[in-house]
Amino acid sequence: MSFSGWFQPIDADTIAGAKLAVDDINAAGGVLGQPIETVEFDNKSEPQLGADGAIDVIDKGAKAILFPSDFDFGAPGAFVAQQKNVVAFSAASDPKFGVQGIGPLAYSVSNAGQAQGALMAEWAYNKKGWKKAYVLLDNTISYTKSLCGSFAERWKEIAGADGLLGQDTFLNGDASIAAQVTRITGLAQKPDLVFLCSYAPGGPSAIRQMRAAGIEAAVLTGESMDGDYWIGSVPGLSNFYVVNYGSKYGDDPDPDVNAFFERFEKKYGKKADVSYGLRGYSAVQAWARAANKAGSLDGDKVAAVLNTFDKEPLVLGPTTWTADRHIEATRPMAIIGVQNGKFAAEGRFSVEKFPQF
Repeated sequence: MSFSGWFQPIDADTIAGAKLAVDDINAAGGVLGQPIETVEFDNKSEPQLGADGAIDVIDKGAKAILFPSDFDFGAPGAFVAQQKNVVAFSAASDPKFGVQGIGPLAYSVSNAGQAQGALMAEWAYNKKGWKKAYVLLDNTISYTKSLCGSFAERWKEIAGADGLLGQDTFLNGDASIAAQVTRITGLAQKPDLVFLCSYAPGGPSAIRQMRAAGIEAAVLTGESMDGDYWIGSVPGLSNFYVVNYGSKYGDDPDPDVNAFFERFEKKYGKKADVSYGLRGYSAVQAWARAANKAGSLDGDKVAAVLNTFDKEPLVLGPTTWTADRHIEATRPMAIIGVQNGKFAAEGRFSVEKFPQF
């Protein structure tokens, strides 16, 4: 995982959640009657170090490995784990982190980015009644591309082709998106919403620039802009909505999620930055249950049990994996709204049309 470098804030709470799961599972008797021990390798936010990291921790006895939360970062190490008969977990939202892209021992605990984009399109149209959308893509990582692509496709299906007023791109490191903002303000029709696929710091910067230019349309985004750690860079933000795995603000419709974040705060002495801890916890939770049921730590045997998960009640929510699909699509997700800088859960929702990926 990324214990340092620019990707570290993305991985940090996933790691923390995984460690909390280790504590809870060990307190309950461990796996096969033995406590779980953890070893760590810092990829320093450099994807090419992933393979070195996998070799390092496998040499130290690892029987399951948690990799970074993006296919591009996690795949190099997961390929090595596959070759060594070690189960690989990630919170990557790209379905390639699974059977098709890596192999039968790779599992993502996330909802597919394609499902998230489609869900937000349905929610915006059906729940909010918005009719006109504009898509703004930060064209730097696999997740953002999948997210915006699926939103645009689903939006045109339900709102009609004329409901998508335009699409544009930028890069996370761009200091200015003045040209993109000008194209939005120059539209003959004002969008009801801008669907932004990005992450900090580029995402908050894009929002700040849009608001400064007088664009007051709702801004919707995906899990990569989860949390409130960046809100200081967009003072007084309103009309903003993010899809994630659970509300860390104590108002999630699922009481198990609220209890998780209370335990998280008690263990670490601070509130979670994002909802990602639920994913790290669920990866360890899933592996421990499967290993105990398999009666073995062997990767193939553990995977055979994981493939039978049918709405398995993980802290993240009901999780289904099959031999052919190692990522969720229909599991309910939380949508968090922001008004005057305050975050609050809008509810939990499931995608209506199962996306193809």
